[in-house]
Amino acid sequence: MTQPHAAKPAVLVTAAKLAPEAVSILTAAGYAVPCTSGYPSEAELLAAIAEHRPVALLHRQGVINGTVMDAAAPALRVIARHGAGVDGIDLPAAEARGLTVTRAAGANARSVAEHAMALMLSLLKDLPAVTAGMREGLWEKTSRMTRDVAGVSLGIVGYGAIGSRVARLADAFGMRVAAFDPLLPAGPLPGPGDRMADLPALLARAEVLSLHCPLEAATRGMIGAAELAALPRGAILVHTARGGIVDEAALLAALDSGHIAWAGLDVFAKEPLDAASPLRTHPRVLPTPHLAANTPLGAVGMSTGAAESIVAVLAGRLPALPGTVVIPGGLRAAA
Repeated sequence: MTQPHAAKPAVLVTAAKLAPEAVSILTAAGYAVPCTSGYPSEAELLAAIAEHRPVALLHRQGVINGTVMDAAAPALRVIARHGAGVDGIDLPAAEARGLTVTRAAGANARSVAEHAMALMLSLLKDLPAVTAGMREGLWEKTSRMTRDVAGVSLGIVGYGAIGSRVARLADAFGMRVAAFDPLLPAGPLPGPGDRMADLPALLARAEVLSLHCPLEAATRGMIGAAELAALPRGAILVHTARGGIVDEAALLAALDSGHIAWAGLDVFAKEPLDAASPLRTHPRVLPTPHLAANTPLGAVGMSTGAAESIVAVLAGRLPALPGTVVIPGGLRAAA
């Protein structure tokens, strides 16, 4: 009598889809690749885990907490982040359970930096207001002047893979770049711009403030009412990092008062953003739905990086892909 074939071990994707290139990597290594819906709830994650018993989670959306990890035990060995930000994964819980967490630092850097610059340039040129006027029948050629980009002072918080790319792009436009990043080694910035000793010094000069730091205890609510007030009047905020870094109520108040002229926002404290949120409709906000990394190069880089790291960790190796970071867990090393 022929014995039935055992089911393939599963890599559960916490989103509705994964790039075909990444699916091919995983299936070629012998893994099934089921997906949840977009932004799955804890209940959906638990149901999917009970059905598929995954050996790995490829994390795109939703929250991976200790409850989810325990539900996947003892099969679960690795959680691979589809990108760089790991605020949706409970890292202490993963380490306590001996799980390896990987993230693809820099895989989406070019895409996010370009998006930040697109928001920045649009707002420096008042394009949302100009476009709205055109749609209302206005022709403001002589009654409106927009800003020159060259000479504008840009403040960057976080000078990692994305922030440093923004600095180089802004420098090419002739902007005056400064940055604050306490995680960098002492000395000048490893790229264009002046290094600022602290956040207040950066805020005081930033006509445009662009955020590129991770969301963690030290940065949650880092940009609140006091920090927004410290910016020059008429400043622009560009936020493509992580929701939760900016106090959104304080931002709305600063926009309403006119102290902040514009905000270009790709990330929000709650995602998807509530349909009734004033950030969707405020006349001084240019919102996008956390899609800065969603370009062909960015999406494929993040997904294949996550897939390759899963294959490596499950084989007992450190991922070889440049930019992949291994957070201590089952494999206690870092790339």
